[in-house]
Order: sequence, then structure tokens, then C-alpha cells
Amino acid sequence: MPAQTKPRSARSGDVSHRMKRLTAYLARLFVTDALILFGVVCFLLWMINCLRSFDVISVKGQSILVLGAQALLTMPPLAISFFYICVGIGLTRALQSLQENRELHIIHTSHGLPSLWNATAVVTGVGVIAVLLLSNFVEPAANRRLNVLNASVAADLVSSTLRPGRFTQVTPGVILLIGGREGDGEIREFFADDRRDPETRQTYIAETARVSAVDEDDYVLELRNGTLQYTQANGRFSEISFARYDVSVDQLSQPIGATDPMLEKDTITLVSEAFASGDWNQSMLMMVANRMAEGLRVIGMAIMMLAIMGFPSGRRTRFNVPMEAMVLLIAFGERGISAYSPFGTATGALLLIVVAVAALAVRVWPRPYPAAVLS
Repeated sequence: MPAQTKPRSARSGDVSHRMKRLTAYLARLFVTDALILFGVVCFLLWMINCLRSFDVISVKGQSILVLGAQALLTMPPLAISFFYICVGIGLTRALQSLQENRELHIIHTSHGLPSLWNATAVVTGVGVIAVLLLSNFVEPAANRRLNVLNASVAADLVSSTLRPGRFTQVTPGVILLIGGREGDGEIREFFADDRRDPETRQTYIAETARVSAVDEDDYVLELRNGTLQYTQANGRFSEISFARYDVSVDQLSQPIGATDPMLEKDTITLVSEAFASGDWNQSMLMMVANRMAEGLRVIGMAIMMLAIMGFPSGRRTRFNVPMEAMVLLIAFGERGISAYSPFGTATGALLLIVVAVAALAVRVWPRPYPAAVLS
């Protein structure tokens, strides 16, 4: 009997099913390596932040939970900076493993390149969505909670934790000293020295002080019968006497004198306010552009790693250069170009995408077979 053959539609369906399975396998491989590396990096960053803040928090008399929360809330900017590096290293390790197992050769020879492209596109899309969520929503929310936590810690430090007669650093550049504390929480002989601004040094001296809550997230330090002294860098000195002077505790608890309120607002809020007011100022546009540039970095890094590692090679090199170092070198160059470019922080990411697309086009461009092979 003649051999039965499957209809063309059935064969095409089998091929499509195999391609989908291959795409899912490759995407799962890429995502797993990138997620494991990103998780390890985040944990190490959290531990480093805890170690850096341990002495300060212990001096302020706060618990280990406050230390962990403060370290966690300072992580989003660092996590965003390392995100596209983790994506690049994850792709590199996965593709390198496929090449060592000869699976990459099979993918190329069995017409599996569309699955490789699709898997890379899936991983890139997921990475772009994740990093944009981090930069546009998670980081502003973390900044808000961190400022509230810092103000709460500073208010607790001033109202109950400060030891009389002992100089205590609230934040780098701000030193507090009290003479004593009454039973109702009133502070006697209050002194604060603020040297955060290199141009102007501020000194607060008051006979009494008290911490009061304006609302649940805002605390005010009420100074009574004292002086406020200003000493400028050129030696000019001025002094103001007051019967009562209110200082926001949040103002004394920040690393700098005043924080940018836009850092605490997500991108949707910034754009909505700009539409409502009609004020599209340069700083707001630059901040939104910086947040969106993180997605471009993920795209550029993914395409570049696919162009470098997505094609099998039988060449033997005398010196094996770790591809993880190559990813770090590319990221360093991109950050350097973005930092010094007059066209904005997205310059390096856009240039990375252009170079990566050109490199990928060169790799996939069909080449004529050598004459020896044709004969």
C-alpha cells in the first residue's frame, strides 16, 4: 500500500506548534536566567544599604525593622540602574549555554530563527514593561514613603530619643544637641547646626522646643525664644531673633535642604498636572524622558546581546573573554554617553539601539558560499 502522507494543513499546523513550543522554551530560559540574577543583585543591594545605614539607625535608637524598611525604600533607583544589565547578562548566559550544548546550531539549521526572534522579543517586552513600572510608579511611591519614614524617625529622635548633652547627627550635615527634656515632652536648650548647603550654614538656638504633628505624615518643630544664625561662605554673618519659629522636621531629616516634589509623583500625575495647568516646564519633561529612557536601554541591550551571542561560532580563541564583562562594558559606555551628551539622557540608549540593529543586520545578511563548498 502506498505510504499515507499528512495533508499540507496538518503539516503546517505541526510546524507552527513546534515553533510555539520552541519560543516558549527559549523565552522561559531567558527570563529564568535574568530573574535569578536580578534577584541576587537586589538582595545584595539591600544588604549593602542595611550595612551602610546600620550605624546611623542604631545611633538614632530605631529598630531593625526601620533599618530594613529604609534600606528597601532606597533600592528602586539602584535596581533600575542594574535592570537592563541583568537582562543582558541573562540573555548572554542562556545563549552561551545553548551554544555549548549545540542547541543553538540546531535552531539555526532547522529554521528555528523565528522562534529565537520571538523569544527575544517576548523577554524584551516583559523587561520594558517591568522597568517602566519601576521607574514611573514604584520609585516615586518609594520616595514618598522614604520621606515620610525619615520625617517620622527624625521626629521620634527629637522628641524622645535624643540624649541631653550629646551631639547627634540626624542626617549628614545636621547636628542636634539638647540640654534636657521635661515630662510633657518639652525640650530645654535646643541647638541645631545645618551645614548641608556649602554656601550658607544655618544654626538654630532656642530656649525651648517641642515637636507637634500637623497631620499623620508631617511634623513641625516649634522653637521658642531663640535665634537663627546664617553664616555664608564669604564670611558674612547675620542673626534673626524670634519668639516662635516653626521648622519642618522633614526639612531637617533630608540629605539636602529641600527635595524635589516631582520625585514623589508618578508620571501619570505629572502629565495630568501639566495638562491641567498648561505648564510643560523643562524639568518635568526631562524627568519623564529619563524615566522612559530605561525602557530604551532594555531594548538596546537585548538586541545587542542577540547580535553578539545569538549566532553559533566554531572559532577557537586564545583568550576567552567573559561575556558578562562585555555587558558591563557596554552599559558603562552607554551611561557615559548619556551623562555627557547635550541631547539628553536617552542619547546613549538610542545610540545603543542603532548600533545593535546594525550589528544584527550584518549577522543575518546572507553571504555567498565559498567556491570550495559550491564545487
